Amino acid sequence: MAIIEVKVPQLSESVAEATLLAWHKKAGDAVARDENLVDVETDKVVLELPAPAAGVLVEIVKGDGSTVVSDELIARIDTEAKAGAAAPAAAQPATAAPAPAAAPAAAGSAPLAMPSAAKIMAEQGVNPANVAGTGRDGRITKGDALAAGSAPTAAPAAAPAAKPAAKPAAAPLAEVKAQVNLQFLGERPEQRVPMSRLRQRVAQRLLESQSTNAILTTFNEVNMQPVIDLRKKYGEKFEKEHGVKLGFMSFFVKAAVYALKKYPLVNASIDGTDIVYHGYFDIGIAVGSPRGLVVPILRDADQKSFAQIEKDIATFGNKAKEGKLSLEELTGGTFSISNGGIFGSMLSTPIINPPQSAILGVHSTKDRPVVENGQIVIRPINYLAMSYDHRIIDGREAVLSLVAMKEALEDPQRILLEL
Repeated sequence: MAIIEVKVPQLSESVAEATLLAWHKKAGDAVARDENLVDVETDKVVLELPAPAAGVLVEIVKGDGSTVVSDELIARIDTEAKAGAAAPAAAQPATAAPAPAAAPAAAGSAPLAMPSAAKIMAEQGVNPANVAGTGRDGRITKGDALAAGSAPTAAPAAAPAAKPAAKPAAAPLAEVKAQVNLQFLGERPEQRVPMSRLRQRVAQRLLESQSTNAILTTFNEVNMQPVIDLRKKYGEKFEKEHGVKLGFMSFFVKAAVYALKKYPLVNASIDGTDIVYHGYFDIGIAVGSPRGLVVPILRDADQKSFAQIEKDIATFGNKAKEGKLSLEELTGGTFSISNGGIFGSMLSTPIINPPQSAILGVHSTKDRPVVENGQIVIRPINYLAMSYDHRIIDGREAVLSLVAMKEALEDPQRILLEL
């Protein structure tokens, strides 16, 4: 017998502990080298823990939902054993609350579902107990949930027509959904689920930001017509040349860097009683993900082309959806941009992402009446909002930096010529 210990990977200095989200193998299963054994959730990302060697998972020391720290032992692999050879006592750790995955689901109970499947069923009002899982040990997969959601709903033959359906068992959702399923509205349903580590961390940082920063927000409006015209003129050629669409975010990033160079204090941060001026421009881009808001960092944004910025932002978006963002990609940053416009927001006051001192909020671009040369005309207007830490940034620097962003967007040539 050759036993290899499976331990929690080394976490970053800013991450004290993590949670084991879900084991993809059970005791007694054969595993291949580098096969994902368990998802490890920190307050920033979800990490996949690969098997260090091929063999049989003979013992799971820490079960689903366990809190762990760096280098903690969570399982053992026997590199010489055969599948199914695990000791009965090791089949399910004492810390794991659910029954063994191989046991059939009790009548009327909800079978285990993958997080993506649980989300789809919650959105479409599908009762998990009525879905046949085709995944390992009967788990409901994303495909099962999609198929169940598209199938016509029919009342069970055995249930009396006049009797209301029994309240469905709650599926293990990855996030609480704000929407209410109307078919269950009369029963006033509730579901209690623990906050993810990411959501807990976001909540903590937002409270810290508001309690430790003197946050003030300044607003301005920008005529987006020059940017729109530029995208119309070169958008098709840009995409053919670079393989990515020319979006609005690259203009906002370039405009922000343009302004930060003029007013370095907005790119600075507080460290105790010192002000740290950063000679680089690492821009955080707020991205929504199934687990919550994350802010990956666009490093050295001043040195990147429009095409590279668009490619990096697209990569961040895809990684966020798949939960593949690394700790390095989420660490640092000197200034952030939050785009509520993609959700239809007209105006908002963004909250600073510590230890940064300012954040730009951009919103929906809408046709609005404005006055130009004494005439009322219609222009595509976007409202910009910049929140800043008034402890180090005075109103003058804040207002002028936002005006500089406005000028760069209304006259994009300024960005190229650095005027």
